[in-house]
Amino acid sequence: MTNRPLVGIVMGSDSDLPVMKNAAAVLDELGIPWEIVISSAHRAPEKTAVYARDAASRGLQVIIAGAGGAAHLAGVIAGHAPLPVIGVPIASGAMQGVDALYATVQMPPGIPVATVAINGARNAGILAAQIIGAGQPDIRARIVSFKEQMARQVDNKSQKLQELGIAGYLEQMGGK
Repeated sequence: MTNRPLVGIVMGSDSDLPVMKNAAAVLDELGIPWEIVISSAHRAPEKTAVYARDAASRGLQVIIAGAGGAAHLAGVIAGHAPLPVIGVPIASGAMQGVDALYATVQMPPGIPVATVAINGARNAGILAAQIIGAGQPDIRARIVSFKEQMARQVDNKSQKLQELGIAGYLEQMGGK
């Protein structure tokens, strides 16, 4: 495995870090190297364009871009980079991310951005891994193992629910 980043994680502001760290965390779980930067489509447009244009030559294979509000970051990056771009709309402001979701998902023909749920950085990391894994059997095998582990967790929770019943299970969860 290389230590060279395969995924670029870009956020429009440091206030997006509490969400975007989840993409980094799942990429770490899957053993996929990444890099992370702050670059605004509006406040640093040239920096954003250069980052996107140079990404492939630096070895990146996928870019995950998270932004709130007008959320143009993923689209600007997709306009400059010949790589798959995954947009993460960030909940912020009065609309709590609905505006960012619309801005991220409504791209013009020729500039696709795969878009995950509001604050869905973890799924963005998994999707980035699956994109890379399509051409790398070792990464694909890690994804298969990751999904098998999730299925085992569901089975374990179901078994525990059967054993404890609803009230006991909820009590164990902290009285939810």
